[in-house]
Amino acid sequence: MSQSYSPSLLTTPTYINVTNPEDDSVVSNDVTTTLGALILGLVFLLGVPGNLFIVWSILARTRQRSVTTLLILNLACADGILMALTIFFIVYLAKQSWVFGDAMCKGVFYLCNSNMYASIFLITLMSVHRMVAVVFPRKAKSLVTKQIVRRAIIGTWVLVMLISIPSLVFRDLRVDLDEKRMKRLVCAPNHTEARHVRFQYTLETVAGFILPYSVIITCYVLILRRLRQTKFQRKVRSENLILAIVVTFGLFWLPYHIINMLQVAAEWCKNGSKAKENLDEISKNSRAVTSCLAFISSCANPVLYTFAGKSYIKQSGFAFMARLFEGTSLDQTGTKKIRGQSKDLAESSSTGTPPLRNGK
Repeated sequence: MSQSYSPSLLTTPTYINVTNPEDDSVVSNDVTTTLGALILGLVFLLGVPGNLFIVWSILARTRQRSVTTLLILNLACADGILMALTIFFIVYLAKQSWVFGDAMCKGVFYLCNSNMYASIFLITLMSVHRMVAVVFPRKAKSLVTKQIVRRAIIGTWVLVMLISIPSLVFRDLRVDLDEKRMKRLVCAPNHTEARHVRFQYTLETVAGFILPYSVIITCYVLILRRLRQTKFQRKVRSENLILAIVVTFGLFWLPYHIINMLQVAAEWCKNGSKAKENLDEISKNSRAVTSCLAFISSCANPVLYTFAGKSYIKQSGFAFMARLFEGTSLDQTGTKKIRGQSKDLAESSSTGTPPLRNGK
């Protein structure tokens, strides 16, 4: 839940008015703030314990940690941090005033932005890993070692901390005058130029959604092509699980990025034009709700894992999640089967004879 903001070198909050849509507080609409607070409250109750349970299951109960498990661990950490931050926004929406000071105003939104990038980048790494394991099964062990994956994960966290700096810089604590001319502190965007709006929101959507999803879609197209070539029909557990994570993330974040692009489009419109007024109005009224919906994706993953591992619940109790994650290491079984079928396919191509099936 991140927006674009400008730095403040002032020791006290500045005054703003409500005539410019960019200055409108995200807590200025009673209906959207109430709905947003309810959504975030539910997200907090589900997301924090859910992601903590995932982290505990992997660190304390999972004996065999596959590459997928390492990526899920980092994703749960990113989601857990994001869920823990929702308490600040619940208070913000409830009080309709930011009571945590300027440093927390910048820091909380910076962490939110960082974890947004971390989530999608880690999901992208999962997709790339599955693509390598299925499309290049013979090279998978040399291309995707745990050491390489750990370096990739560290590099990902460094990248997200750097790419999120604009959300730290373009953020300010100010005094807002509402419709009744009452004063309240808001942690909101304060762009001084239209190009700042275009830069921040375009960066978020391109780097945090369009480019990663292009890579993800490409990976799954290659996976499906490979599976059809080898006629490999067995469902791999982590394949379906990762695909569910990808789809869920996209569904909940898409409205947020659509609003981003509408706000960017508004900045290209002529000042005072009807088109600009309409786009600004849509962005202003939808920003809080779409941001809250984006938070849901981080509490949805524990629910997905629970459904994926429900067959282990009766047998393993609270250890069912660990059994699920240990099962991701069995993906190599599917990889070996693909490797064997790939070999049969290659032999049949060179000899002109159909591949053997079940020894026949």
